[in-house]
Amino acid sequence: MPLCLPHHAGWRRTALALIFAVFLTNPAPICVLDEVDAPLDDYNVERFCDLLDEMTRSTDTRFIIITHNPITMARMNRLYGVTMAERGVSQLVSVDLEDAVKLREAG
Repeated sequence: MPLCLPHHAGWRRTALALIFAVFLTNPAPICVLDEVDAPLDDYNVERFCDLLDEMTRSTDTRFIIITHNPITMARMNRLYGVTMAERGVSQLVSVDLEDAVKLREAG
């Protein structure tokens, strides 16, 4: 059952801390976080990403992060998006950021 949180930033920070605390004591195989970085300033987005990095190293949990924050997106391994090249036709796009960096350095 998904955990639905109010849109108030204070509630989200408290709930996010609780979720991470639970995951450190009893990790689940997957965790979906939807726009949890939205109320955070850039400094705290970096801290959130650092914590997420630590949790992926110390647990077997796969995190799916839904975000529009460019800082968070830049820190992920893979990005998925939906684009609409022509009206009414959506297309799923996937980018492995490590491969993208290698291609950029080689080119």
